[in-house]
Amino acid sequence: MQLPIYLDNHATTRTDPRVVEAMLPYFTEQYGNAASVHGFGQKALEAVDRARGQVAELIGAEAKEIVFTSGATESNNLALKGAAAMYRRQGSHIITTQIEHRAVLDPCRRLEREGFRVTYIPVDACGRVSPRQVADALTPETILVSVMLANNEVGTLQPVAEIGAMCRERRVLLHTDATQAVGKIPVDVNGLGADLLSMPRTRCTVPRESAPC
Repeated sequence: MQLPIYLDNHATTRTDPRVVEAMLPYFTEQYGNAASVHGFGQKALEAVDRARGQVAELIGAEAKEIVFTSGATESNNLALKGAAAMYRRQGSHIITTQIEHRAVLDPCRRLEREGFRVTYIPVDACGRVSPRQVADALTPETILVSVMLANNEVGTLQPVAEIGAMCRERRVLLHTDATQAVGKIPVDVNGLGADLLSMPRTRCTVPRESAPC
């Protein structure tokens, strides 16, 4: 009997053995609450701070800018809903693409029900969004643009850095869902011009060539 072949690693990946090895002490011996002031908690806090620094170094950010969540879906929801709530007095227009993951599209639909206006930019035959179309969609009411860095189905890399430069000029926040990019291609949050970036909890993957498009 032939065993099934697992081809869904972009969604959920087996934990890398090195990650398991690194985490074992905190599952067995050093299991203190990082929010506690006692010695056990402080050891856990040191580990969390060390991990925060490692993540920051990976994407060119500062450790204080890293916020841990349960995963990329929660990160996307926190980024979109949080930014919308914070900047609602400045405007109620959000721009994203038609091919975003549901973790971005669902929060956008929710924000529409709350009175926000969302523009969904189409993509070309290669699944790439046009920076010009994003620029044309910007209005004085735009407070947030959300464009994924790498598509989760076809692997297309989006021109996020170019879009980020436009957003900086217009003083508009840029969020990018980098779930499928971090660990596969170099990612620098400053080079992208991203104010908010979502990434997976853990991923250790050999870099591969980008999509032909």
